[in-house]
Amino acid sequence: MEENLPLVHYVLRRFRDRGAEYEDLYQYGCIGLVKAVDRFDPSFHVRFSTYAVPIILGEVRRYLRDDGPVHVSRTIHDNAAAVERFREAFARDHAREPTVGEIAEGAGLSREDAVLALNANRRVRSLSEPAGPDTELRLMDVLGSDTMERVDSRLTLARLLCELAPEERMIIVRRYFQSHTQSAIARDMGISQVQVSRLESRILKRMRARAEGE
Repeated sequence: MEENLPLVHYVLRRFRDRGAEYEDLYQYGCIGLVKAVDRFDPSFHVRFSTYAVPIILGEVRRYLRDDGPVHVSRTIHDNAAAVERFREAFARDHAREPTVGEIAEGAGLSREDAVLALNANRRVRSLSEPAGPDTELRLMDVLGSDTMERVDSRLTLARLLCELAPEERMIIVRRYFQSHTQSAIARDMGISQVQVSRLESRILKRMRARAEGE
């Protein structure tokens, strides 16, 4: 522990601008170091520092997410716990993820509160971060442009994509998220462009039916 305490200070350098007290971050970094010491297995022939840094990082990030300078209200935390319990039970009983509407009804929440609860445990993002992978806009440039309805729609879309078979999901992602042509997809799949077009139509029809059913 004493020999590797410098690892904690090394990790904390990247969190200097997060607004949290250094002593608090250091305490959680040390918790990560303790866990790394307890779990480290020299038989894997990996340097301890290589193994420990991700664990220390995880503890610090967990603190910043759960107890850091940006706080989520106790009500939202409680709703998030209720939503997670319902989601796990539903997935176990129905072999699929529940829709936003089913979560809201099952947890006794409004649709808006259910959406907030679903996002409660996501990490806090900096306003200076990029708004997306393919844009130069920062989050502060698009702040306020998203509505609850659009967030709800994105959650529904994400769930519908997860329900698709891998080949079907690949077609939709390449067509609508990566702007690939049907011809390019057909060439990679070893089928005709007409077949890709028919597959795409059937997939979209099924996704729309599922979305409208919610």
